Amino acid sequence: MQMDLKSWPEGQLAGQRLMAGFDGKRLDRQLQGLIADLRLGGLILFKRNVESPRQLSDFCRSVQRYVRDCGLPPLFIAIDQEGGQVARLGPPFTQFPGNPAIKDTAEADRFARITATELAWVGINMNLAPVLDAAPEGFDSIMARRVFNSDPQQVARLGEAVIAGMQACGIMAVAKHFPGIGRTRLDSHLDLPHLDADLNSLEAYDLIPFRAAIQKQVAGVMLSHTRYSRIDPRWPASLSSVIACDLLRNRMGFGGVVLTDDLEMGAIAGHFGFGAAVRQVLRAQVDVALICHSAKKLRRAHAVAVRKIGESKNGRADAEASVGRILALKSQYLY
Repeated sequence: MQMDLKSWPEGQLAGQRLMAGFDGKRLDRQLQGLIADLRLGGLILFKRNVESPRQLSDFCRSVQRYVRDCGLPPLFIAIDQEGGQVARLGPPFTQFPGNPAIKDTAEADRFARITATELAWVGINMNLAPVLDAAPEGFDSIMARRVFNSDPQQVARLGEAVIAGMQACGIMAVAKHFPGIGRTRLDSHLDLPHLDADLNSLEAYDLIPFRAAIQKQVAGVMLSHTRYSRIDPRWPASLSSVIACDLLRNRMGFGGVVLTDDLEMGAIAGHFGFGAAVRQVLRAQVDVALICHSAKKLRRAHAVAVRKIGESKNGRADAEASVGRILALKSQYLY
């Protein structure tokens, strides 16, 4: 897909970098307005959006038809379908017990291919999985019920199998939560976790599965809402250019799409102004910002992004680079 991004208005560049949650189970006028006004790049689905496989399939087809009629690129339609504790799709979709129950690559591949096939059937094209955090044995990790294992090498192997299986079936995989939250106890939905670990410590443990995912050409990487105080004492990973650019892109060589976790979570909302957080996402050259609940905040984020893009040549250049990565991924999977 070749597009001249230099001719794109700021509003369309801004919109492609937003992934929106919404209420309802149909393409209603409110959602049509959000898509058309903000030129959205993606949607994220939750249980509140799901009634049945038929309803979900009808919704995904209708929303992709609508963006095409609006002259927009196809949408990322994402979901968290990890299995176990985090699975947005209930029966009749296949129910898996979750990552801790996956003991070998054959089981990981089976989970990935069945899940990806079912997602593709209903028109979902991105799974915000696998979880690549590693939680040390005996540690009271917030991720204890969602990780594969305490051994980062085993997490890497199982994660690679999930990524390969899903992407072979046409579903974009997103590795999370970079650079790793297995050694944290606090829930970032509620407050801002801290991890007092230097780069050598991260390299020796937390980053091992993410390096494997990058080598496996994972489509996306989601940043955590944890502050790594020895890496960036000011900003959590989701807002940090040190982590998103210096570490993930430059040091580790990831060229795909980088996403935040939900910017409405307590780790961000309780410590940073919403507008300041959005501006920092853009400064950090993070490609996609997730805003999973509030249409008002979604519109505000778009307005902030439009202003930021228009402020300077660098702001415009960063936006074009991010949207270029987004369109390259869409071209690979959605055309």
